[in-house]
Amino acid sequence: MDGTVLVADDDRTIRTVLTQALTRAGCKVHATSSLTTLMRWVEEGKGDLVISDVMMPDGNGLDALPKIGQERPGLPVIVISAQNTIMTAIQAAEAEAYDYLPKPFDLPDLMKRAAKALDVKRRAIPQKVVAERPADDLPLVGRTPVMQSLYRLVARVMNTELAVLITGESGTGKSLIAKAIHDFSDRRPLPFVVVSAADLEGMEGPATVLSRAKGGSLVFDEVGDLSLEAQARIVRMLDSLGENSPRIMATSQADLMHKMENGAFRQDLFYRLGGVTIHVPALRERVDDIPLLAEHFLARAEREGNATKRLNEDAVDLIRAYSWPGNVRQLENAVRRLVVTSAEDDIARSQVEVMLGNQPAMEPLVGGGEGEKLSSSVYKHLRRYFDLHGGVLPPAGLYQRILKEVELPLIEIALDATGGNQAKCADLLGINRNTLRKKITDLDIRVTRRRKLM
Repeated sequence: MDGTVLVADDDRTIRTVLTQALTRAGCKVHATSSLTTLMRWVEEGKGDLVISDVMMPDGNGLDALPKIGQERPGLPVIVISAQNTIMTAIQAAEAEAYDYLPKPFDLPDLMKRAAKALDVKRRAIPQKVVAERPADDLPLVGRTPVMQSLYRLVARVMNTELAVLITGESGTGKSLIAKAIHDFSDRRPLPFVVVSAADLEGMEGPATVLSRAKGGSLVFDEVGDLSLEAQARIVRMLDSLGENSPRIMATSQADLMHKMENGAFRQDLFYRLGGVTIHVPALRERVDDIPLLAEHFLARAEREGNATKRLNEDAVDLIRAYSWPGNVRQLENAVRRLVVTSAEDDIARSQVEVMLGNQPAMEPLVGGGEGEKLSSSVYKHLRRYFDLHGGVLPPAGLYQRILKEVELPLIEIALDATGGNQAKCADLLGINRNTLRKKITDLDIRVTRRRKLM
């Protein structure tokens, strides 16, 4: 790696770590805790790459990006931030940041991105005039890798013409993703229209819907629940789109692939809606975001005039351990209930236990209904895996990784089902017993009380 890197962060430890790593990689480094100093270096022509935090003592790193672009067109800027919200990712993309990483970041990953930024000569892109934004009050908060990948994908597709299909369980925030794509896109001044089955009824239904959208965004809510007749009307409507057509989006908690295989969803509509698929993970798939979301909802309740409340450590542990079948919507309602019912400023574990006692138990996974083919479920998860890479190919060696991911639970479940009898397990799986022994060793499958090595 070769070049001069300007590092701006108010955290001395981060400055030290980045300086050491970049120097070892062959770069010259200038590090500062001041945005003013960073801008002076940029104006003086120093640096081939900027790595900057967002919240600095003397300003906002995102606000400085347009000025950096004017002073030094093509100078790549990598933004790092502890503000792990979709707003930060989108604002970084809009401000033409070269890349964005949430804190805490993975140092090897940042070094790879820095090396790539130094190698790429970026052409100067005129800065866009950014219209006034809605308040950063969307519960699209998360520092987990799965949510950060989702934010990156949203930022990349928001100003494309591709149709967007947003999938996920009820309460995960699918409609919020659709609204965010519209509100942060170039179509933000135009209408945002959510379409239901009733809107498509009658000969004039589709034409009326299009006239309401007027080049804005058109969202088919829970498209998997629409009748085949309504689906046919959508297909004809999409085929008739001309100039000034709206951005097409759709949401679905149903497994459309499974419905299509069963003849309950039109294949032609599926491919018209699936230009880009964005899967919103269930809350249990991003457990580390639960405390962050709870804090977000407590802060929102305080802004709305409620007393300041906080969850003590034991209460947070219990909230984190719950399955949340209703996802983010259920968590928000639960936190609001705790704010109102708690007499103390510190919400105790006992109060959370009472609240959770009135909550539903874990529900079956969406799309996992009776009769679903295994291939459909596998396709869904593999499709999600590719989608979460945001158009970038996954790391090489995918075939063996997937085989291992399938083999491990298959052998563990088969061993449990046969009471740990390896002879029966091998017969059940249709493989040689020695092969099974080798796989148990290679996959590091541990012995349990029910599973004893023979």
